Amino acid sequence: MSGLALGLVLTSAFLHATWNLAAKKVGGGLAFVFLLNLCSNFIYAPVALAVFFTQDAHIPKEGIVFIVGNAIVHIFYFLLLSYGYRIGDLSLVYPLARGTGPMFSTLVAVILLGERPTPLAIIGIVAIGIGVVIFSGGLRIFRSKDSHGAVTFALLTGLIISAYTIWDKIAVGVLDIHPLLYDWSGGMVRSGLLIMVINFSSISWADVKKEWQLHYQEALIVGILSPLAYILVLAALTFSPVSYIAPAREISILIGAVMGARLLAEGEVPRRLFAASVMVCGLVALALG
Repeated sequence: MSGLALGLVLTSAFLHATWNLAAKKVGGGLAFVFLLNLCSNFIYAPVALAVFFTQDAHIPKEGIVFIVGNAIVHIFYFLLLSYGYRIGDLSLVYPLARGTGPMFSTLVAVILLGERPTPLAIIGIVAIGIGVVIFSGGLRIFRSKDSHGAVTFALLTGLIISAYTIWDKIAVGVLDIHPLLYDWSGGMVRSGLLIMVINFSSISWADVKKEWQLHYQEALIVGILSPLAYILVLAALTFSPVSYIAPAREISILIGAVMGARLLAEGEVPRRLFAASVMVCGLVALALG
């Protein structure tokens, strides 16, 4: 992995952990997901339009399918993650979702995209996976009835992460759609779909207004940082393999661990720090590989 790709991924990891902390404090829900998407649409519109008109950015006809697919998959991603945060700790849901997603992504990238990580990179990927399991509480979390709901939502989120990672790799790496334009266009479609969902759901627009009054700061934080974090990853995917980028993103779990311990008073710090050190070793091996 190149130094530029690693720098993009590490910056993205910090931004990603930060917006997840804000989302955890809110607890999510359909209204909040709509608001954060709306914030993203307005905030990034000038930049997206500038890219479109000044950099000769284009969206091929087949790219429309990928943009719509991106929008649909990310709706499920935000909803599953937010419901997981409602019933589980950040330090349980976040590492499981972030850890299992790239493992699935790497497997699919090897099978479908023909990527071939080096032996050292494979060791790094495995180390990151082991660190994630230790970080989340070991295999006992899968046997505990108290954590079944949170674990289920986390694993489903991981599957969604793997789906959109491969999907978006093709969009920006094969179809050559500009990462920022791709993410912004997907966000616009996402907001349109969410308006239809809200109109046919039990949530009223009065509920959406109330959600804004209560959590507008968090909506702005997530609305700004979530797209930025992912655009950096998309940029790295334009010139780096999925099987390297996806696992490297897991350094965000280390950042999330510190935030969970410091800001949310979540315990078991020694075990989580040990797990984080295993993950860092894996990241180093991945970078060298």
